[in-house]
Amino acid sequence: MQDASAPITHRRVLKIAVPIVLSNATVPILGAVDTGVVGQMGEAAPIGAVGIGAVILSTIYWIFGFLRMGTTGMAAQARGAGDTVETRALLMRGLILGGAAGLFFILAQVAVFAGAFALSPASPEVEALTRSYLEIRIWGAPATIALYAVTGWLIAVERTRGVFILQVWMNGLNIGLDLWFVLGLGWGVEGVAIATLIAEWTGLALGVWLCRDGFADGIWRDWARVFDAARLRRMLQVNGDIMLRSVLLTGSFTTFLFVGSDLGDVNLAANQVLLQFLEITAFALDGFAFSAEALVGGAVGARDRYQVRRASVMASQWGVGGALLLAAVFFVAGPALIDLMSTSPQVREAGREYLFWAAIAPVIGVASWMFDGIYIGATWTRAMRNAMIQSVAIYVVALFMLVPVFGNHGLWAALMVLNIARGVTMGWRYPKLEAQVA
Repeated sequence: MQDASAPITHRRVLKIAVPIVLSNATVPILGAVDTGVVGQMGEAAPIGAVGIGAVILSTIYWIFGFLRMGTTGMAAQARGAGDTVETRALLMRGLILGGAAGLFFILAQVAVFAGAFALSPASPEVEALTRSYLEIRIWGAPATIALYAVTGWLIAVERTRGVFILQVWMNGLNIGLDLWFVLGLGWGVEGVAIATLIAEWTGLALGVWLCRDGFADGIWRDWARVFDAARLRRMLQVNGDIMLRSVLLTGSFTTFLFVGSDLGDVNLAANQVLLQFLEITAFALDGFAFSAEALVGGAVGARDRYQVRRASVMASQWGVGGALLLAAVFFVAGPALIDLMSTSPQVREAGREYLFWAAIAPVIGVASWMFDGIYIGATWTRAMRNAMIQSVAIYVVALFMLVPVFGNHGLWAALMVLNIARGVTMGWRYPKLEAQVA
């Protein structure tokens, strides 16, 4: 494990970032295999069932995505302060919260699934298959949500190689079991669900083992510290701020899609294709934002203002470099990528027309991504939340002003305004963040 007091260098930034980038690269492969194996059954309903089921569960689990970010920031600060007891207590709090949340979803599954199908109705055949899928997968809820805390803790202690190992294990096992259960044993949609369930629980077991430093002695069983009321309130406040910020961000992208749907089917399809470029950008730049979370958090915990700035600048330098590289790749390879994702001549033409916006998005958005990491590491989550509220308000105004005049170009311009506003509103507050470290 990296010494928290070690000098912050480019090598240390990359040691955190590179495994995250590599682990993110394995995520879309699993989705493609899930779809591909059920596609071999020769029917449309199983593909739809797996797709809908996965979306329902990912949406439910996403509610607790704050557990990853909150754990990283607070554990990195505790580690930077040399507070071993609190560092380990945070891991236990996260595991307990994740397990309790998962148990709640298991007990409330009937109501949860009923609500999901009411919002997203499907044909009787697809709904029946989706229910079979969900009734198996829901038993992995405690493991999946607890893994957010495990991942956050591993990032905080700069063991992102463990995150990579964890992702490769889970996705690799899931893919192997998919092929065996569905193609070999003919278990269909249920086979995909069972494969994922096994991967989730074995992944949690592996994750706990990777966090074994947190269980090296009896400190982690200091239940008075784990359930300390003041620390629990602080954890809930930080995570609540992150959750609200994430809801606003997701709502902004949902609004983008809804507004785009009023601009015609071709524009809607082209926008969906180009949004994949933004997803690639997020996967690639996550690693540098996570570096900022861990290193800034450690520096804040150590009360070292110089190291806070050094961590922020070094991680951001790599983030900007990655953004420029991605922009160049999108400008050069964008047309070919659009052709790969759509065979429709109209969608291809529209995709090329709006490619400029997706290509400049990494450069325009990199400040907001990096400030997110810095603020999470410093647990300046209230300021991050307030900056998001301001940015969304600006985004809404931009939508009303630009879309009626410029159509889909105006829609993309408004999305760029959102990212610029996020970077500016957090950048404006950053000096205060540094000043509070003393």
